[in-house]
Amino acid sequence: MTGGATRAIGWLLLASALAIPQLSDSSAWLTFWITTLLFAFLGQAWNVLAGYGGQFSFGHAVFFGTAAYASAILQVRYGVNAWPAAVAGIAAGGAVGAFLGAVSFRYGLRGSYFALVTLAFAEVFRILANSLPFTGGGQGILIPLMPGASNLQFLDRTSVYYLLVGLVVVGVAISRWLEASRFGAWLVAVRENEAAASALGIRVFRVKLAAITLSGAMAGAAGVIYAQMFLYLDAAIAYGPHVSVEALLGPIIGGLGTVFGPIVGAVLLHALGEAAKSAMGATPGLNLVLYGIVLVVILRFLPDGVVGLLKRWGGR
Repeated sequence: MTGGATRAIGWLLLASALAIPQLSDSSAWLTFWITTLLFAFLGQAWNVLAGYGGQFSFGHAVFFGTAAYASAILQVRYGVNAWPAAVAGIAAGGAVGAFLGAVSFRYGLRGSYFALVTLAFAEVFRILANSLPFTGGGQGILIPLMPGASNLQFLDRTSVYYLLVGLVVVGVAISRWLEASRFGAWLVAVRENEAAASALGIRVFRVKLAAITLSGAMAGAAGVIYAQMFLYLDAAIAYGPHVSVEALLGPIIGGLGTVFGPIVGAVLLHALGEAAKSAMGATPGLNLVLYGIVLVVILRFLPDGVVGLLKRWGGR
């Protein structure tokens, strides 16, 4: 696909997204799209680190959950307004990313070793959140209902939807910047061959550290919005494996290292989940089983994802 075709598709997707609330007044329809957009943005965060940087993470819930808890604790325990609390939460997600990257990349961890470290971090943070009193322990933490834009709380779900559309547009802009910027070129070079990138003068450690910090901050933004949407957090919600699984499945299904892959993947993934729920009922764990099957099929027959397939068709 040419750059013009990609831009045209982007504008078409944006126009379609803006029109969705006008197509139906169904609350379930809007809730589906709100959830899809939230995890599309989380997939965009994962795509920065894994798609463009080649550093696969199995524990992006650690950034998502830490930011959500940080913003919630600041509001509930210290009376901080939601907006500065949100900024602090996003910064906390980025800080955890920087710390995890500094520990991992300094000692040369990559591939499956790095993925397992991220998974271990997510599990440690889950246990801590479930045990420490200031996080609410097993009971979780409840954010007071104070509707209004000044408190980042919207009773109107259409407003939440448009907020998430804006967030996904920011994610698209970041991905486009990575594809056009020098830093993005460095990141792709590191993904392809770290030794060769280092020989060319690229500071591999700094590039990878910047990527995981950016990815952690983006995932943190998703966690903050989630907390303000549902006004309740516990360890299973914030750090649960389903968060990390959905973060990585969207980009893999849609297309790793592409601008629109995480969005396309999230839509297909959540549409499949809703279809399965309608056909077989809300069976616990069914969505994870389906996600596993979809992942195997995609890796076997579409290793470059749906967007990669569309690019091949466009080339022909």
